[in-house]
Amino acid sequence: MTFRILGLPAEEFTHLFDLSDFDLAAQGGVRRTVDAKYPCRVSLTDSQPGEELLLINYEHHPVESPYRMRFAIFVREGDQTYDKVNEIPEQLRNRILAVRSFDTNAMMVDNRLVDGNEIEPALEEMLAPSNVDYLHIHFAAAGCYAAKVEKA
Repeated sequence: MTFRILGLPAEEFTHLFDLSDFDLAAQGGVRRTVDAKYPCRVSLTDSQPGEELLLINYEHHPVESPYRMRFAIFVREGDQTYDKVNEIPEQLRNRILAVRSFDTNAMMVDNRLVDGNEIEPALEEMLAPSNVDYLHIHFAAAGCYAAKVEKA
């Protein structure tokens, strides 16, 4: 089975980089010059120390089910949305991941902890059941959203 991994839409965040720190804070965000690698949820690449990122609260699962969810995410200015078929971004390879499958009613069907270096079989197996519509990947340690996976 083929799969498609998607980062968040870049255009949803572009306007935030033009806000003052005060206005950004009013929307629940902060600007950070980072001292380590942090995962951008748009490009699905890690930042480098010294780069400026926005840390914002984002509703990544805006559904009418008990699994509606929002959490803190990092985004980097100027990044393009990751959208590739059967390719795993390096950012996901370097972490332990929580993968969750959902049906068309946004109800969870299955979930697994997966080593990012061994993610392909898990994605294929979890997408295979006919009642599964999509997957969400989260970084297991922090619990934050990483990416969406669809059948390709």
